[in-house]
Amino acid sequence: MEVLNGAHAADAVNTALYPQVDHRISPVADVGRLLLRCADRPGLVAAVSTFLTDSGANIVSLDQHSTTQTGGTFMQRTIFHLPGLAAGRETLEGDFADQVAVPFDMEFRLAEASRPKRVAIMASRDDHCLLDLLWRNRRGELDMSVVMVISNHPELADQTRPFGVPFLHVPASKDIRAQAERRQLDALRNNVDLVVLARYMQILTPEFVSAVGCPLINIHHSFLPSFVGAAPYRRARERGVKLVGATAHYVTGALDEGPIIEQDVVRVDHRHGVGDLVRLGADVERAVLSRAVLWHCQDRVIRHGNQTIVF
Repeated sequence: MEVLNGAHAADAVNTALYPQVDHRISPVADVGRLLLRCADRPGLVAAVSTFLTDSGANIVSLDQHSTTQTGGTFMQRTIFHLPGLAAGRETLEGDFADQVAVPFDMEFRLAEASRPKRVAIMASRDDHCLLDLLWRNRRGELDMSVVMVISNHPELADQTRPFGVPFLHVPASKDIRAQAERRQLDALRNNVDLVVLARYMQILTPEFVSAVGCPLINIHHSFLPSFVGAAPYRRARERGVKLVGATAHYVTGALDEGPIIEQDVVRVDHRHGVGDLVRLGADVERAVLSRAVLWHCQDRVIRHGNQTIVF
């Protein structure tokens, strides 16, 4: 067994958590990502591969998963290169639907790797997740276009401004939630492909989640279902927890119960005070949220019930 240490170990960990494949090919024109899901049966891989080959595409990578050996659900992510993809995408989608998706009763999504997803970030007063996403995006670590930041407080406007991202202050509280959500929906609908809740400390109604028209990703500490509500780290410290973690998940109408995309933890002990737990928790939240957003923007995630398959 090879033992890695120092910079080599760090590189190995970074490669595992932040896959490098798409960093090489996603900026290239004419690269497509095909995600699909259907009932498992023989011939699925062959049908998809044959269609892409007959269409003139070269398959770059192919990942697949079946939930059981027989009678389960089949999911696949295929990366391919096809000259003229941007111009011929609609035709390709229509032909794939007619020739493959309909006969196999298949759900599918086709994305162009050269088109970054339009992302809106919602935050409150905590800045660590928001600024981390903006910083990683500016460095090119997250292939996305941040089109706006929405906050129910004005404090983060000055910190957002250097990144050149529009900041929209929409006061929100329990008493004016309906009015606030109407303003937010007016800004978001048809303008974004993803909404990231970067420590947005307001509950979104099921009506908002249904009406926004795109996926939402949330981040929170992993103490749930324990230590719900205010001051979770203080109560966790009083309870003597040994782990601090974070969970990133898709948002559904059920509060904090959507499909989990990514989680991580760090160990703590009796020597860590409340401030230490908060700091360590913020570090984990940043890392977990950035990975979840990265994987979504790279079209690596397929939902399966209340779970996710991350290729």
